[in-house]
Amino acid sequence: MLMSADKCSLLIVDVQSRLAPAIHEGQRIVDNCIWLARVAARIGVPVVVTEHCPAKIGATVEALKAAAASARFVSKEAFSAQADGCLAATEVDRRRQVVVCGTEAHVCVQQTALDLRWAGKEVFVVADAAGSRDPVNRDLAFERMRQHGIEIVSREMVAFEWLQRGGTALFSEINREFIR
Repeated sequence: MLMSADKCSLLIVDVQSRLAPAIHEGQRIVDNCIWLARVAARIGVPVVVTEHCPAKIGATVEALKAAAASARFVSKEAFSAQADGCLAATEVDRRRQVVVCGTEAHVCVQQTALDLRWAGKEVFVVADAAGSRDPVNRDLAFERMRQHGIEIVSREMVAFEWLQRGGTALFSEINREFIR
């Protein structure tokens, strides 16, 4: 199945100030989440950002907050944002497809993605924008999610599927600003 901008929401999970520095290749993960948030904003895909126990782990990384300024921010205590209930009445709840990125891939990202899948959503996890402290845990999470019908994709796969075609002004703008 292809991702469609009018059916998708982007869910950024727990990219927080005290956790991000501990993530393997953490700056690359943060940068790729920012990139996705900016592309989503430009294309018109709604964005929801979760924060897990922000009083303890810190708020969302400042650069991501700025890139996702129009996003809906929700706090949670359960590892799964779906199980926590904080996604109710958000675009994640209203739309059929959910593109998921963030940290940690084997904990909050995986539990949220599995719960969304079991709730009937089409779920896509962005491999180059999802990380864990240990890359072995990240890789195991990707394998497990695949086994449950979750598609593992790249950030460029997301952008090009949201765009659907080249030769448009929007494609040229995205290609010029984000892809090259």
